Amino acid sequence: MKIISLTTYIVPPRWLFLKIETDAGVTGWGEPVVEGRALTVEAAVKELGDYLIGKDPRLIEDHWTVMHRGGFYRGGPILMSAIAGIDQALWDIKGKALGVPVHELLGGKLRDSIKVYSWIGGDRPAEVADGAREVVARGFQALKMNGTEELQIVDSHDRIDAAVERVAMVREAVGSNIGIAVDFHGRVHRPMARMLVKELEPYRLMFIEEPVLSENREALKEIAALGSTPIALGERLYSRWDFKSVFEQGAVDIIQPDLSHAGGITECRKIAVMAEAYDIAVAPHCPLGPIALAACLQLDAVSYNCFIQEQSLGIHYNAANDLLDYAANKDVFRYEDGYVAIPDGPGLGVEIDEDYVKERAKEGHRWRNPVWRHKDGSFAEW
Repeated sequence: MKIISLTTYIVPPRWLFLKIETDAGVTGWGEPVVEGRALTVEAAVKELGDYLIGKDPRLIEDHWTVMHRGGFYRGGPILMSAIAGIDQALWDIKGKALGVPVHELLGGKLRDSIKVYSWIGGDRPAEVADGAREVVARGFQALKMNGTEELQIVDSHDRIDAAVERVAMVREAVGSNIGIAVDFHGRVHRPMARMLVKELEPYRLMFIEEPVLSENREALKEIAALGSTPIALGERLYSRWDFKSVFEQGAVDIIQPDLSHAGGITECRKIAVMAEAYDIAVAPHCPLGPIALAACLQLDAVSYNCFIQEQSLGIHYNAANDLLDYAANKDVFRYEDGYVAIPDGPGLGVEIDEDYVKERAKEGHRWRNPVWRHKDGSFAEW
């Protein structure tokens, strides 16, 4: 079996799909994207395609090693996201060729389903209490919200009070048994993060995400010591080497590798195994499309320390198209009582509606991250 083509599709709302075809007629799908940099990742995929054409797609570990190490300069969001989508597609091909789900090739599943959480509110959180009630009414047992708007390095106490009030409203709306995750989204600097973590302690959160930017993670040990709320981080780390210092520091309780950013199934499987040795949980990051979610579920199936899965159904980014629009088998993600079943179909388990993908690719997208500014005109972290 040989790879004969790689085809990319930029599709709304902000995704990039990859189709890899073989001379045996087996096709694999992947989702390589950096949100806001789809064209850049697409270019990286095409460059890597020069190496892949004519190769046996089933030699996944060797291809991953060459793509990562063979360019001399390695790592980072663009290259690792390109590798991630290719890796997903190669696993999809291998599973389909053998007629088994990817999790069967990774040792077999140790769970039949996994808890998922739903997003509420938007980039600037608003009306979160009503949103929380709505997702709980739909059966979700956990939710996530942005914790704050933009904050200066040192900001006013009323901004802290507003963030705490929003969380308090959500906790009151859903009761004590629903998991609430609060995402700081890297918007918060060390001084304000210390204050927020302490103030949010009474609300028994499921976790606080990215209390500071990953590049400022030396602050995490100090921040984690201020309370008992689990600290989560990892969507902006791209390899086991990036995560190594996080594990050694011992301040993070939950890692969130993104299977479309951190080298795909091959690399994230290794990251999850490393995390287990440090008694660290895994909650894969996935505000993306159906292929990315299917890949995540394959990892969830075989990783003991995966405890919850992000998914993008109804997320505020998905105005143009939602999670299930591109799936031909729309029942593949069976939501029931806040859990999603692990797909058992061949490969990744999701069947892509290729005709619809091609139709929507005609429109494509030019999605860009918002640019925020503080009142004084200086750049604010989104």
